[in-house]
Amino acid sequence: MAEIDWLARVRGLAPAIAAAIPHIDAGGKLPDELDAALHAAGMYRLLIPHSCGGAELDPVTFAEIIEAVATHDASTAWVLGQVNGAAMSAAYLELDVAREIFAASPAVLAWGPPAADSPHHATIVEGGYRVTGTWQFASGSRQANWLGGLCLVCEPDGSQRTNANGRPQTRTVLFPKANAVITDTWQVVGLRGTGSDQYAVTDLFVPAGRTFQRDRGGWSEPGPLYRLSTVYLHAVAFGAVALGIARASLDAFVELARHKKPARGNFGQPLRENNAVQGRIGLAEAQLRAARAYLLGAARAGYAEAATLTEGTVGTESRIDMRAASTLAINLAEQVVDIAYRLAGATAIFDAQPFERRFRDMHAVTQQIQGHFSNYETLGQYRLGLPFDLSI
Repeated sequence: MAEIDWLARVRGLAPAIAAAIPHIDAGGKLPDELDAALHAAGMYRLLIPHSCGGAELDPVTFAEIIEAVATHDASTAWVLGQVNGAAMSAAYLELDVAREIFAASPAVLAWGPPAADSPHHATIVEGGYRVTGTWQFASGSRQANWLGGLCLVCEPDGSQRTNANGRPQTRTVLFPKANAVITDTWQVVGLRGTGSDQYAVTDLFVPAGRTFQRDRGGWSEPGPLYRLSTVYLHAVAFGAVALGIARASLDAFVELARHKKPARGNFGQPLRENNAVQGRIGLAEAQLRAARAYLLGAARAGYAEAATLTEGTVGTESRIDMRAASTLAINLAEQVVDIAYRLAGATAIFDAQPFERRFRDMHAVTQQIQGHFSNYETLGQYRLGLPFDLSI
């Protein structure tokens, strides 16, 4: 079988994405026509195991695909990053259950973190769990037909189950989207097309086979991809979204600078003739290339380590590196987008220009937990020999 050129597939999707852009923000989701094109191109099956008919791609190829999609539209790329990461669940389930959920097309699983100060518990009962919970930021939920939720595990008497180390035991449960109450909470500044809604279930029975301990081992799949964590594949994807937005913004400014002449200064010459502009663009290009190299390098190293393992997940250094690389990619990409936006002047504020929407999307990406400065603290604590927490 010929190897698939995934980046060529992204290029082939460019017209469909371009046609959908006017409707993505307005509808808060990917339009049906684009959704169908993404399914037909296999874009929802990038990290699903071969045993369930998925592509089971390595994380570097996955990152390159998400980055390429983000140069066209950040919401589309964000949805693909989120739901493909969630689809790694197939590797933690028994094969018959994984095929029930993921082998059929269209099959899309979305999930988000528990809502603050809301219940999210799975009480042990015969054959499974009774689940009550509220979760939020479920990017791709409007494209999904399955939802997942991270829960605290409770004993039949309602007491909380703990692990050997005394910490609360958690379990991820999967259930049909039709079982949940969806609340439209997604009125936001950027990434408007991700449909990252809130969802809830009350006393829902979930069979034990549709639950798993996320990123704790017990895989039914042998591939090295599944020795990496869904958390870190999400991180790689979100960093790649930021890189794609920044690349598109920078390229758009380079094109603008060929012909735009500033209202004052530079003696009527195009922007690109300005030495200050040249320096800022040179810095932006260097930042973007450095961020990309770190992100793809961390993903490549983590995958190489995973390929050597017969059990367990990749080590601490690989996990910290993927997290730090994602955060750096997001923060440096923000700087690149801001440089392009500012240098473009008043041109950048118009809807018809290629700057305003990307500026909003980029500043929505930075607010996601992977973009927080606190992620650098973990790397610093590790390097300084101090305790650190990689649980999030």
